[in-house]
Parts: sequence; structure tokens; C-alpha cells
Amino acid sequence: MAYAKTAVNRQEALLIIVFAFLISFSSIMASTDALDSCKPTDSGPVVKTTPLVSFLETVQQTSLKTFGHKNFDPKLYVDVSLKYNLNTTVEAFNKLSIADNGSVSVSDLNDFLAQYLEGADEDLVYAEPVDFVAEPRDFLPNVENPEMRAWALEVHSLWKNLSRKVSDTVLEKPELHTLLPLPKPVIIPGSRFREVYYWDSYWVIRGLLASKMYVTAKGIVTNLISLIDEFGYVLNGARAYYTNRSQPPLLSSMIFNIYNQTGDEEFIKSSLPALLKEYEFWNSGIHKVSIKDAQGEIHNLSRYYAMWNTPRPESSSIDQETASRLSNVCEKTQLYRELASAAESGWDFSTRWMRNASDLTTLSTTYIVPVDLNSFILKMELDIAFLANVTGESSIAARFTEASEARKKAMNAILWNAEKGQWFDYWLAETNTSKDAYTWEASNQNQKSFASNFIPLWVNLFHSDAMIMEKVIQSFQTSGLLRPAGIATSLTNTGQQWDFPNGWAPLQHLIVEGLVRYGSEQANSLAKDIALRWIRTNYVVYQETGAMHEKYDVEKCGEFGGGGEYKPQTGFGWSNGVVLAFLEEFGWPADVKVGCQ
Repeated sequence: MAYAKTAVNRQEALLIIVFAFLISFSSIMASTDALDSCKPTDSGPVVKTTPLVSFLETVQQTSLKTFGHKNFDPKLYVDVSLKYNLNTTVEAFNKLSIADNGSVSVSDLNDFLAQYLEGADEDLVYAEPVDFVAEPRDFLPNVENPEMRAWALEVHSLWKNLSRKVSDTVLEKPELHTLLPLPKPVIIPGSRFREVYYWDSYWVIRGLLASKMYVTAKGIVTNLISLIDEFGYVLNGARAYYTNRSQPPLLSSMIFNIYNQTGDEEFIKSSLPALLKEYEFWNSGIHKVSIKDAQGEIHNLSRYYAMWNTPRPESSSIDQETASRLSNVCEKTQLYRELASAAESGWDFSTRWMRNASDLTTLSTTYIVPVDLNSFILKMELDIAFLANVTGESSIAARFTEASEARKKAMNAILWNAEKGQWFDYWLAETNTSKDAYTWEASNQNQKSFASNFIPLWVNLFHSDAMIMEKVIQSFQTSGLLRPAGIATSLTNTGQQWDFPNGWAPLQHLIVEGLVRYGSEQANSLAKDIALRWIRTNYVVYQETGAMHEKYDVEKCGEFGGGGEYKPQTGFGWSNGVVLAFLEEFGWPADVKVGCQ
């Protein structure tokens, strides 16, 4: 048996090499001279892929060449699972007659897919939420308009549609699946996003709390903590091909909000160790950046930096096509790192990460210290201090209170622009190849308008200073970001989905909640205005399409968004959650009309 196991391991190792060649990984290692010219970030860590993922990427490539680009979704082919073990499946695949252009006959490939692979939707099965009721007690008490209330109940009912649990087959034979086993039921975003996603889960939970579904909300947190226990951080999503990166860290905020609703101290105690581990992930190694300010003081902030420098498996064919515009092997390697890092940011993709707004190959995510990421980590520090105080961990509370003060100081020294009344992403100098701290330069602040410039409102950075807060609010109002149907992501229309004219539920919610937390009459009025615009456009699109959408066109009320590398998606977890959270916060009077104005 030991000899057989060794032979299988050797076979699998050989298969990895063959598949890597087939999907052009070999080009990345084309020459030692070329690698020597790579940028310093190319020496960053890389999380190894699995034999299964490598094989499915090969199937993906062959399928693209066979079926063509029309309606082709590369993610589908890495979401499928195997009916038989990997060796048997590979042997069958290798018997297909492959043409010189890499294609096979459509009938042969369809026969193979049907005989050897399970459907992409079969890893997760429907799970009735144990805490769902059609109309919860005290549900949105201030929504008085009957049309709006009826729609809110429909949105509430969508939690049932999006509820899943990992199938028994995944639990019994995880080696046949790219889906990772999770202990509790999940709420998926919807459509092609068949698995749990990290930062989506925060707004899903905010909606679940409005729906009084506390058990489901806690289960989502339990799942995310299980990923930290296994990998040391929350993955981008619960797939084997997402182990190379995380997403905006909002786990502490999920736990904080659940505690505020339930008062469950045991829940905090069991969660705190995972939060400490996640905090270390974001504040050490490749994610940590030291910058010397104008007074010579060194500050530590964080950045996105994926542990990956080849095409993303779920978008492998797309990434290779993007990189084909580059001739240099090392430039391609760097681009793959930047593509994955932009995916870690959640903003995939946006001119925010690009040196040239018209050229995706100029992505430079790892060279940017982002306003929103550091706002999220500041919130993590504040949350951990609060939660540790609740559980009597006074030394932890003191440590994180101190850390939060240091980050506030760092953000205001490096990212804040007093003249403009905004926080700006800071671009790191490419010429700093040493391990010394970067030197702050005012010209390295990216002063273009992005919704992310105002995310620090959410963490009360200047809430005690009325003059500064009024300037921030005025800066937001004159930024051009506030449009008829909500807040635009940027002011640049490039066809990328995290650019104009798209608006996204998370950005609306973060800025609106930040304004509410400040609490001035002007801030509250502005927050309500934004929320009502957003609710109206969601309502009208739902009435017209019968679905909640991933993103919306904020230039016109009643239009869903587009752009990016996949078709517009419906479902949709975080959009549902933000609508319910807004209706809980602001209500809807009986005499206020619904629909676009």
C-alpha cells in the first residue's frame, strides 16, 4: 500500500508539471536572465496550487478553444467536481484527440464533461434556514408605506433562495472538489458566485440581523473562523483556488454587530483568538508597509498583496489574454501578481489601481497603500479592543487601543489631505528596492475622486472635530461622486466594473453609516438622501427584472450596472443586506412615494 501511495504521488507530481506546461506556466520561467530583471515584488510568496485545480485549468483552456469566447465563463470549469479520482479522470482526458490549436471536437468534449465531471452547482445543496420566518417580529417597524413594506418582505424572503450547505459528497471526498468544506450553512451572493465570499458576508450579516436571523448570521462567522483556523486568514472565497489571497477584513465588524444585537459573550470569547490571528496576517510580512512622514516619524500601514504570480485559476484564460499585450516574461509575472492583489481588494477592477486608466496591464495594486483597507484594519483594532474589554481581556484591550491610536496617526500623516478634505490612496515609489521605510511625498497621494476616499467616515477619524468634518462633508458633496441613484465608485468611465457609472451596495452603506455616526443635522440629512436614492433604484430594478442585482448604474434611477469581465449578476447577497439595513435605519413613511422621482 505504501508503494502504491508513493506511485500515485509521483504520478500527480508529474501531472502538475504537464498541466503547468499546458497552461503556459512555463513561459513565466522562460529564462534566468528575464527573472533577474523582475521587480522586487516578484520575489513575494506564492501559495501552491493543487493538482485538481491545475487539471481543471487545463479543462478550462481546452473548453475555451473548443467552444469559443461567446458566453464562455472560465470560473465554471474550476467549480466543477470529479465523479472519479483524479488519475482516472486525467487518463480519460488525455485520450481525447486534441488538434494543433488545442481544441477537441465539441461532441467528444461534451461527452467527457458529462461522464467525468459533476455540475458546478452540485457541491452546495439547498438548506432551509432554521431561523427564517415570513415576517419576523418587529421587522422594519418604521417602514409604513405598504408598497415598500411588501417589497422589503420579498427581499427578506430571498435569504431562503440563497441559503445552502456543503453537500455530503464534499465532506466525504474533499479531494474531488474545489469547494472547501464548511461546518455551517451559508448564504451565497448568487448567480455565478456559488460559494461564500469574505467581504460580501459583512453586508449579508447586516441584512440577516435586520431579518432577525441571528443563528444564520453566527453560522457565517463560524465558517469564516474555520478558514482562519486552517489557513491563518479568511480566504477570498471558500474554494481551493482562493487560498492565495484574502479580501477586505471585516470579520471583527461582523462579530461586533452580532454581539450588539444578541449580547452573546460566549460568541465573542470563541471568536477572539481568530481575530488576533487575522490581525497578524494583515500587519506583518508582505502586507505591512513602513513610511517616514514629513517630520521624519515612521508609520506602519497595510496594503493588498496576493500570494500569487500566475493567472488566477477562476479567470485563467482572461488573465492570459490580458497579459498577451506584454512581451516581457517578468512584466507578465508582475501583472498576474497585481491582478490577484486587485481581486484581494474586492475592487476588481478599477482605475484606482492603474497607472494608465486605459490600460489594465498597468495595474499596480501592491504599490498602493489603500484608504479603505486601513480604515477596515483600524475598525478591527477598535473592535478587538471593545470585545476584549467585554470578555475581561484587559491587556489585549489596551494593546489594541494603542494600535488604533497609532493607525489613526498614520492615516492622518500619510493619507489625509487637509486642503482637499479627503483621504487619498498613497502610491509607493517603485525605486525603493531596500527594506528601509518609504519616504512620504505629497505628490504620491492619488487625488482622483473615488468613493474609497471617504470610507474613513465609517471609523470616526475626525468625528470630534466639527470643522474638519464639515470640510469632509463639503468635499464629498462637491466631489462629483453623488449621482441621481447613489454614490459612483469613481468618475472615470473605462468599462471596468469598479468605475463610473457603477455604484455598489457596500460603498453606499459605509459612507451613509459614517455620516449617521457623525450625527450632525447636515450629515444625517445627506445620509438619508443617499439611502433613499439607493433604495429607489433597487426597488425599480427589482420591479422591472424580478431580481436584486450585484451593482447599479447610478447615473439614472432604475438601471443595473455592467462592465467588467463577467455578465451582470443577480441574487444578490450584499445588495439585499444593504437595502434591509437602510430601511431599518431610515424607515419609509406612508406618504412617501416609492419608485424613481
